[in-house]
Amino acid sequence: MSRLVYVLNGPNLNLLGKRQPHIYGHETLTDVERDCRALAAELGLEIRFHQSNREYELIDWIHEARETAGGIVINPGAFTHTSVAILDALNAFDGTVIEVHISNVHKREEFRHHSFVSKRADGVMAGFGTQGYQLALRRVARLLDDSKASS
Repeated sequence: MSRLVYVLNGPNLNLLGKRQPHIYGHETLTDVERDCRALAAELGLEIRFHQSNREYELIDWIHEARETAGGIVINPGAFTHTSVAILDALNAFDGTVIEVHISNVHKREEFRHHSFVSKRADGVMAGFGTQGYQLALRRVARLLDDSKASS
């Protein structure tokens, strides 16, 4: 199984560190990417890190991952609550999918409690701040290691 992991970020995550820092913290998406790359190197993972405010781009990256990746870590942002299209794309991906949310969506507005992505995700990280990305990468690495050992 490939040790390539796509780390995908949805709408408004380009504003991380500037938008509602009382909810999302002061770290930027550049900080998150730096930390993910450093941890991936430790874990023997290769990552492709992307962000888009456009649903179709996230879907295109998920389709691309089908051909090459062992896992997807995805913070779909607001698409979490609205996108059947992203769910359908993830359902066509055979590797591990971990959903990440910086805030604890279950302590927020009622509409944030529903996730289409969770219907496909193998795990969900919510409320761990940006550290949730690192926890998700550790989980993907563990599952890849376990699948390698069992084959």
